[in-house]
Amino acid sequence: MHHQQQHSSLFSLLLLLPFLHRSSIALAQAPAPSPSPTGPTNVVKILKKAGEFKTFVRLLKTTQLDTNLNSQLGDTNNGLTIFAPSDAAFSKLKTPGRSLNRQEKMQLVQFHIVPTFISRKQFETVSNPLKTHAGSGDRFLLNVTASGDSVNVTTGVINTTVSGTVYADAHLAIYRVDDVLLPAAIFGPKEKSPAAAAPAAAKKVKADDESDDDGEDEDGDGVSKHVSRGVIEDLDPLLLGFCIVLAQIALFL
Repeated sequence: MHHQQQHSSLFSLLLLLPFLHRSSIALAQAPAPSPSPTGPTNVVKILKKAGEFKTFVRLLKTTQLDTNLNSQLGDTNNGLTIFAPSDAAFSKLKTPGRSLNRQEKMQLVQFHIVPTFISRKQFETVSNPLKTHAGSGDRFLLNVTASGDSVNVTTGVINTTVSGTVYADAHLAIYRVDDVLLPAAIFGPKEKSPAAAAPAAAKKVKADDESDDDGEDEDGDGVSKHVSRGVIEDLDPLLLGFCIVLAQIALFL
């Protein structure tokens, strides 16, 4: 009886073996679970990991634009393109002591950010000029030209090259540039507004008028004085001679 139970157990086990084998194969072929998401894209973390953008990161944080950039990446489908100057680029500035106020610092950083995603390939066909986060005025625009692997960026003040890709995905592209992009609105020649030029012109006209008046005085009253003085000088000898003649006549009388 006992032997019959053992045989039946072995027989049942043999019947289960093919099913166990198939199950093990299915488990082995099942795809591994996808890694958990790493969270939203963080521009500062990307730049810190690259290790050569300390000055640019400091500007992003002091102007609080780092938080705005991360929010924009999550809120828009247009993406962002950032031209990141390396620390070596900042050290090349001819006027490192040039002090900027808070607004100018913010505009300088925003000038390196284009509010659309541009891949390296798209530089060849992109429409110039490029609008930046600093504003849409003519003195806050970029021009980008590409020829083969070379990409040039022009600001109106400086011309530089894209020397590498720091990061790129479907929505964000960060490119390293060899020079700080200097906007003409801050570092270019100052433009004189018509309102400021008008008082200067009026002042010049007034000065010219005063000069003309002085000339009239010199050519009028001044000349008259000289003429009067000359007449008196001419008359003095005549009067003197007339007096002498009268005196001589008086002696004979």
